[in-house]
Amino acid sequence: MTIKLLVIGKTDASPLEKLIEEYKKRIGFYAKIDIKIIVDLKNVKNVSQQEQKSKEGALLLKEVAENDILVLLDERGKEYTSVEFAQYIQKVLNTGVKQCVFAIGGAYGFSSEVYQRANHSCALSKMTFSHQMVRLFFVEQLYRAFTILNNEPYHHQ
Repeated sequence: MTIKLLVIGKTDASPLEKLIEEYKKRIGFYAKIDIKIIVDLKNVKNVSQQEQKSKEGALLLKEVAENDILVLLDERGKEYTSVEFAQYIQKVLNTGVKQCVFAIGGAYGFSSEVYQRANHSCALSKMTFSHQMVRLFFVEQLYRAFTILNNEPYHHQ
């Protein structure tokens, strides 16, 4: 299975980028992972939040195939412990799907079209984090999930 992480806008913090790349490399021992950056929209000063979400949503949905599982990283999504998230990943692996897409929305979240297409949503926390930090937190939790599934000593209970 391929795991694809879709993100709106590139990160400009090189220390975060280095950590993200490190976890991406580690995840590569368990599954193929691809991080796809959807370029920020230009000239959004005169665009409503709704219109911006809609345009970003259309770009995001272009990256999702019909048979993909789409999971939104959304503050209103289901909260998991690390072990529960690992179990969710195992459930997805068991479906035999070729690709599971996790998406991080733009500054205003997801459009209604993206919510309608999504198979699931999960929250990393009830707190709000910058989109750059969410990327790092997610890839670390994904790596942690694979180590839990493989009974490796990374996660302690």
